[in-house]
Amino acid sequence: MTTKALIIECEVHFGRQARGRKKLYAGPEPSVILAGRVPRVARLLALAHRFENLVNTGQVKSYADIARLGHVTRARICQIMNLLLLAPAIQQEILWLPRTTRGRDRIKLLQLQPIAAALDWRKQRVLWERLKEGAMDEAF
Repeated sequence: MTTKALIIECEVHFGRQARGRKKLYAGPEPSVILAGRVPRVARLLALAHRFENLVNTGQVKSYADIARLGHVTRARICQIMNLLLLAPAIQQEILWLPRTTRGRDRIKLLQLQPIAAALDWRKQRVLWERLKEGAMDEAF
């Protein structure tokens, strides 16, 4: 029985971890990880769009099914889905909010609920601008 040598070639990169430990990365150099975290309201808005897509494509029968699958109340799903009632321009701004590097998020879901309840997008815009101004004042 003869054996053949097996040669594996790939790029290897060494990174640093906590307390001076090193980590070995096989493959291309890992991309830079951004500092901070995505604000919760941005994640919830993205989740609302995902839920809407699941229901529209028939993968899930209803929002009540999503609540059951997620082990949350239907009221909580309703709060999340209400974010889709915001004007598209406001939704875009929420999705592109700056990352939170320390402390709490500047804008909370509870603050967005009254804005989403306003039917007129112009009124929503005024309320959104007020909220942003107040959130910026609290940040500093």
